[in-house]
Amino acid sequence: MKTSKPLLRALIAAGAIFSVSLPAAAADFTMKIGFATMNDIQHQWGTWMKEAIEARSKGRIEVKLFPRNQLGTIASQIEGMQLGTIEAFTSPADFYAGVDPRFGVFSIPALFRDTAQAEKVLLEPGMNKDILALGADKNLQVVSIYTFAFAHYLAKQPIRKIDDFKGKKLRVNATAAERAKMRQFAATAVPMDLSEVIPGLQQGVIDGTQSVTAVYVNLKFNEISKTLYELNDTMVVSVGVVSRPWLAKLPAELRQIVVDEGQRLQPRMMSESRTLDEAMRKRWVEAGGEFVRASAEDQARVRQLLGGIGEEVTRDNAAVAAFYKKMNALSQKY
Repeated sequence: MKTSKPLLRALIAAGAIFSVSLPAAAADFTMKIGFATMNDIQHQWGTWMKEAIEARSKGRIEVKLFPRNQLGTIASQIEGMQLGTIEAFTSPADFYAGVDPRFGVFSIPALFRDTAQAEKVLLEPGMNKDILALGADKNLQVVSIYTFAFAHYLAKQPIRKIDDFKGKKLRVNATAAERAKMRQFAATAVPMDLSEVIPGLQQGVIDGTQSVTAVYVNLKFNEISKTLYELNDTMVVSVGVVSRPWLAKLPAELRQIVVDEGQRLQPRMMSESRTLDEAMRKRWVEAGGEFVRASAEDQARVRQLLGGIGEEVTRDNAAVAAFYKKMNALSQKY
């Protein structure tokens, strides 16, 4: 039976309308990625993980990003991963020191000279294998490690030299190395979640903080102070972590995709972190901010003050001491 052309066109049009109105196939699994910051290298990790996992899983895993602690505080998101209620989280490694003290090694001052050297150390095959195994016995699967940038110091009364730290209360991420560093600077370390820092500065709970330029730019710290003091003593290193209870729910092929894509991203993240940090430095200056580089005299004092912290904070734990010695040896090699 022949169909008239007008009727055929009508049927095709109706079919097109019907197909457009059909809902998209639902993903088999949802992966929520949380982080405390936004529009920075950690956000980039989430974006690239989303692109890679959704493409390679052919839509079976839907990835959703939640910046600015939308899923809770940093501590609660880490706990959520351990319980399996949050699928993934990325943050500086320091915040996991309560889970495994070896995560605190990355915040030891004078460990890295610059981001290029840090990349060589962190991606050295044996070292990288050890890093990705951290937290495995605590329901956490590290899939990526990457440099963020050097931390700089901001205070309501600007810091321009080492002696300006004296008597100040500075926010830190709660590791033993950070507390020891502040003690050497004659300052007081105050552990605090990132979301509490600006109110803490405004209310006088703290006098200053240490963080990367991107945090200062994106959260508009220039409205509090315009001076960042550069010592380049401590590199902020971030980890991308996935919940092992959630991974266990995935079919083997999807589980492998998540782990593989996280590991594959590492060199790309290292390179991008340098590009983004340069862009953020430019934005800080454009917003009226300034960088004050430590004098040669202060840099020499810092090396003397902080040189023994690594040994000091790791000597009472054999596993932490071994992890630090291996990383420090590689740092000396590169």
